[in-house]
Amino acid sequence: MRRINGTALVIVALVGTLGALAFPVWSYADRAGTGPANLAAGTVQTKWGPLTATDRDLIVRVRLAGLWELPAGQQALERSPSPAMKEAADHLIVGHTDLDKRVRGVARDLGVELPNQPNEQQQGWLQQMTNASDADYPKVWANLLRSAHGKIFPAIGAVRNQTRNTLVRQLASDANQTVLDHITVLEKTGAVDFEAIANDSVAGTTASPSGPAAPVPGVVPSSAPPAAATGDVSTTSRPSPGAPGTVNTNRPDPEDPDATPTSQ
Repeated sequence: MRRINGTALVIVALVGTLGALAFPVWSYADRAGTGPANLAAGTVQTKWGPLTATDRDLIVRVRLAGLWELPAGQQALERSPSPAMKEAADHLIVGHTDLDKRVRGVARDLGVELPNQPNEQQQGWLQQMTNASDADYPKVWANLLRSAHGKIFPAIGAVRNQTRNTLVRQLASDANQTVLDHITVLEKTGAVDFEAIANDSVAGTTASPSGPAAPVPGVVPSSAPPAAATGDVSTTSRPSPGAPGTVNTNRPDPEDPDATPTSQ
């Protein structure tokens, strides 16, 4: 009987040890500092799906973009430097007027408080534009705006990919169209310094470059065969509409954000 009890105690001890070792692995997703834990932190439930801190950050950033880019567009129209800049300024005003109506509606429904003035950095950009001489104004204006749009572009894509909230997902889709349209028309001004944009985007990075091998001068690579479906495939969709160098931002008008809030 003693031998059996001793064996049982050994087995119990082993099971307990294995359980203690395995528990941190089973519960790892719930521990602070992990991806799932970070995703859950600050998340609230709504009728449109979970609303994360990252979702709320995008909502606020879309609002902030309009608060400084609308006056930037208006300023450019008043200084009237060139037809291309007037076109870009027109797109900024139209695009952010539309986006602001959309983001105010989303914020109203989700209970997110929005700022009512640009942040300190954005106010500084507006002041740089104001202080620029007529000769420098096109370059200062176009590059400040192009750089800001380029930095929020990947953030929009990240939220569009990971959000579980249908309102935020639609806002990200709308913002993606608008930002790409603004990047396109800003580049058409001819004042964007792509060298400076590229250097700024990698400032502080230390990773070695990767990707396919660099082309060999004088060597023409073989042509790649077309990638296409095989067999008798019937399709109905078409590539995105719009002439080359344009972005289609045509979409139904948003609802009035000042209307009666939708209950969560």
